Amino acid sequence: MRFIKLAFISVVFFFLLITGISLFFPSHIRISKAVDIRSSRDAVLRQIDDPANWKNWYPGADTLELYKADDVVKGIRMPGNQSLMITGFTDTTVMAAHSTKNTEKASMGWTLLQPGNGQVTVQWYMDFRLSWYPWEKFSSLLLEKRYGPLMEQGLGKLKKHLE
Repeated sequence: MRFIKLAFISVVFFFLLITGISLFFPSHIRISKAVDIRSSRDAVLRQIDDPANWKNWYPGADTLELYKADDVVKGIRMPGNQSLMITGFTDTTVMAAHSTKNTEKASMGWTLLQPGNGQVTVQWYMDFRLSWYPWEKFSSLLLEKRYGPLMEQGLGKLKKHLE
């Protein structure tokens, strides 16, 4: 009985310790990548704000079907009964979000900056909102390794397509 009591107290203490440490991790994580493209802002914006053009550069979009609503292309259908849809855009930004049955925890967007010299800087960012659960907070340490290379690949394909 003493062993069971010690084991139970140890598990509870360990869980509380891990949870306490995870509370020091931020609940909002942003991953961002950027690339300079020698092209006009309008040409870059046409590739980003129209999901039909994503097949040219977005990683994996060349094999995915388009998501249409009211006969207008709104995004792409992702595996697992999800879709990635454009939620808004201006002349310098495009915002998108994953549509799932769960509450929205991730969103992304692209910002266009025009520093001059006939270049456009495209910044692709992903925002993650995390719950207080320790496994979510600790998994956030791997978000850069998971999404960073895909974002770099997509920006590289966009640059190659436009230049």
